[in-house]
Amino acid sequence: MERKFEKISFKEFAKDIKDDKDLYDDVILPIRKTSQSAGYDFVAYDKVIIHPGEIVKIPSSYKVKLNANEVLFIVVRSSMGFKYNIRLCNQVGIIDADYYNNDTNEGHIYIALQNEGNKDFVIEKGDAYAQGIILNYLTCGDENNNKRSGGIGSTNTEEI
Repeated sequence: MERKFEKISFKEFAKDIKDDKDLYDDVILPIRKTSQSAGYDFVAYDKVIIHPGEIVKIPSSYKVKLNANEVLFIVVRSSMGFKYNIRLCNQVGIIDADYYNNDTNEGHIYIALQNEGNKDFVIEKGDAYAQGIILNYLTCGDENNNKRSGGIGSTNTEEI
């Protein structure tokens, strides 16, 4: 299978974000800015303002198709943390391969950012606000065969 980023369906976009076809059509898929960039920049489809002390959950409008034994790490852009004290709420987001097209939300990736600075942080439409890094991982071999049935937090339940 070929790994790739995709937009969520317009139906999911309308449910999670806004019933606006023009806004949906403006979504730019994650891209690497240079041939040596590890991360795929997540690009804002609309303006976001994060006030000091505030947490904003941004629906990215993306999902990702990964191969077995691959994971997408989501991290804040280095400059945002370093210059403006913007943090990813979970420090590193982990998107498993089986999150793609799950029954709950199609695999829609959300990014929760917190402004720990002392002034408003503005993400303009078209600005990169996070980055995703695709990595291979190893397993121990004592695996279970449970299948994911839901979205965010669904693997923290008795029935997966």
